[in-house]
Amino acid sequence: MERRLGRGGMATVYLAHDEALGRPVALKILENLAGDGEIRDRFVREARLAARLAHPNIVSVFDSGEHGGAPYIVMEYVNGASLAELIARRGRLPPDEVVLLGLQACAGLQHAHDHGLIHRDVKPHNLLVRADGTLKVSDFGIALSTEATRITTDGTILGTAAYLAPEQVGGKELSGGVDVYGLGAVLYEALTGRPPLQVSSLAELRAAIDRDPEPLRRAAPEVPPALESAVMRALERRPEERPASPAALANALDPEAPEAPTVKLAGPRRRTRLRLEPAWIVAAVAAILVVAVLVAFAATGNDSSPAPAQPIPHRADPAQQARAISDWLRENSR
Repeated sequence: MERRLGRGGMATVYLAHDEALGRPVALKILENLAGDGEIRDRFVREARLAARLAHPNIVSVFDSGEHGGAPYIVMEYVNGASLAELIARRGRLPPDEVVLLGLQACAGLQHAHDHGLIHRDVKPHNLLVRADGTLKVSDFGIALSTEATRITTDGTILGTAAYLAPEQVGGKELSGGVDVYGLGAVLYEALTGRPPLQVSSLAELRAAIDRDPEPLRRAAPEVPPALESAVMRALERRPEERPASPAALANALDPEAPEAPTVKLAGPRRRTRLRLEPAWIVAAVAAILVVAVLVAFAATGNDSSPAPAQPIPHRADPAQQARAISDWLRENSR
C-alpha cells in the first residue's frame, strides 16, 4: 500500500500497486468493523454486486478477499477527485460541464438499473471525476437489488441525509427513482454550490421533507431554463413525477443526445462506414450515364461508323471531374 486515499463509514481506501499486472489499484479494507456481522456481510455483498457491473462510468471491481480477518475489495483506481472535492475547490460549476457530468452519471446508473441494482447513495462523494473529465460512479456498498426486498424500515435508513429521496425517509417501497432524486440533488449542488436541502441529520430531513427546494433560477440565474426544469423535475417529492429512469433524466438534460454518453472522448472517433461526399455521388451518377450512352450507341444498329469520341478529361478535384463528365456526355450524345 502506498497511501490512504480516504475513509468512509465502513472502510478505508488505500492506493496500492497490482504487482501482477503492473497497475495502480484502490484497495478498500473493512478494518475496525470487521467483527460486525451485518456490516461485514454488507461489505462482501458490495463486492459481489459491483462485480456484476462493467461500464466505463462505473468503478470496476477486480478482486476481493480477506487478510488478517479483514475483508477487502480491489477496485479500479480513479486518478482524479470526487465531485464533492471539485465543488469545494471551484464552487459553482459551469452549466455545460454539469450537463456533461450528469449525462455520464446517468449512463452509469442506468447500466446498474438494467442489471437490477439501485445505488441508493448517489452523492458528490461517490461520483469520481478523472483528470480527463470522465465520471465514474463508485461505492455500491448499500446498493439494493431489485430482486430483494425493497422496503427500508424506519431506523435502518442508509445514505447521506441531504441527498435522500423522501421515500427513503418514510420507509416506503423503493425504486430507481431514489437514484434519480439523488442525482438531481447532486446536479443542483454542482450548479449552485450547495445542496437543495441543507440538512445534517435524518431528524432535520424529516422536518424539511415537505418543503420544496429553492428554485435554481434564484440561486443560479445563469442556468438555462431547460436545465433548471430537468433538475427540478428530478427533485419532485413524488417518484412518479420525476423522470422515469436515469436515461429519461439524461434526455431531459440534453434532448439532442439519443442516449447518455459513457466517456468523455479526447478527440473525434474513427468512422468505420464510408462517407460519400456529394461531389463523388455526382461523379458516380455521371459515370453510370456514360455507360448508358455507350450501350445506347451499340444498340442502334447503325452501320455508319461515328467519329471516335474524345476521352473524358481527368480532373483531380471530384467536383471538377463531375463537371467534365457532364460536359463529355453533352458533347457525345448529340
